[in-house]
Amino acid sequence: MNTRKALDTQAIALMLVLCLIWGLQQVVLKATAADIAPILQIGLRSGVAAVLVGLLMWARGERMHLRDGTWRPGVVVGLLFGLEFLLVGEGLRHTSASHMVVFLYTAPIFAALGLHWKLPAERLGAVQWLGIALAFSGIALAFFGRSAPAVATAGNMLWGDFLGLLAGMAWGATTMVVRTTPLSTAPATQTLLYQLVGAFVLLLGAALLTGQTQFNPTPQVWASLAFHSLVVSFASFLVWFWLLRHYLANRLGVFSFMTPLFGIVFGAWLLSEPMELSFVLGAVPVLAGIVLVSGGPWVTQTLDRVWRRTH
Repeated sequence: MNTRKALDTQAIALMLVLCLIWGLQQVVLKATAADIAPILQIGLRSGVAAVLVGLLMWARGERMHLRDGTWRPGVVVGLLFGLEFLLVGEGLRHTSASHMVVFLYTAPIFAALGLHWKLPAERLGAVQWLGIALAFSGIALAFFGRSAPAVATAGNMLWGDFLGLLAGMAWGATTMVVRTTPLSTAPATQTLLYQLVGAFVLLLGAALLTGQTQFNPTPQVWASLAFHSLVVSFASFLVWFWLLRHYLANRLGVFSFMTPLFGIVFGAWLLSEPMELSFVLGAVPVLAGIVLVSGGPWVTQTLDRVWRRTH
C-alpha cells in the first residue's frame, strides 16, 4: 500500500535546507579550487561518505546482497554517478558555480524524457512537455544568446557550461537506471553506497591520471572536505531518501528548482560571479521547465482546482 503523503511543514523545511545545501556545494568547490582540484575533492568526499554509509549499514545490520540482481545496475549507477561529478569537477575549471548548478539541475528533464519511453506509468503529460520545451529554449538562450565580446573573453565558459549539461544528462541516466532495475526496491543505503564507491574510484583515478592532485591543507580546504563529506554526500542524501519514502515524489520534485536559485545567489554573493543578461534570461525558462516537469501532475491538479473555483 502506498503510504506516501502530501508535504507538511516538516517536509517543506527539510527540502528548503537540502536545496540550500545542494546549491552551496558547487560554490564551495569553486571557492577552494585553487588549493584542491574539484575532482580530487569530490573523490575524497565520496570515499569518506562511503565509509560512513558502510558503518551505518553495519550498525543497522544491513548487508550487501550480490544475488538479488542489484550488483550489475549498482555498478552502472556507480559509474554514472562518478561520471556526473567528473564532468562537474572539470566544468568548474572553466565556468562559474552559478552556471554549473543551473545546468546540472536540468537532470529531471533528461530523466523524465528517458522514463517516458521506459515506463508506461511515467508517460509525460501536456504540462510536462511544455516544461521540456521551456527548459530547452532557456538552455539555447543561455548558450547562444551571449554577445560577441562576452564569448571572446570567456570562450572556455561555454565549454564548462556544456560539461555541466552533460553532467545533468548523466544524473538523469542514473535516475533511469535506479527506477527501471532491481535498485528501485533496494535499500537506499545500498544504492547510495554503490554511487559513492563508484565516484571515489573513478574520480581519484581521474585526478591521478590528469595530474590534478594538488592539495594545500588550509583551514578552508578542511572545512570544505568536512562539509562535502559529512553534510552533502552523507547526511543530505540520506535525508533525501527518507523524504522519498514518506512523501509524494512529484511534490518533492517541485522544490528542485530552489537549488539552482540558491546556487545563483551564493555564487553572486560569495564569489562575486557576474550575471550575464543572456544567462539570467535563459535560466528563468529552465527553472520554470524543471517545476513543470518535476511536478507535472501536481501542477495540473492545482490548475484544475483553480479553474473549477473561477468557473
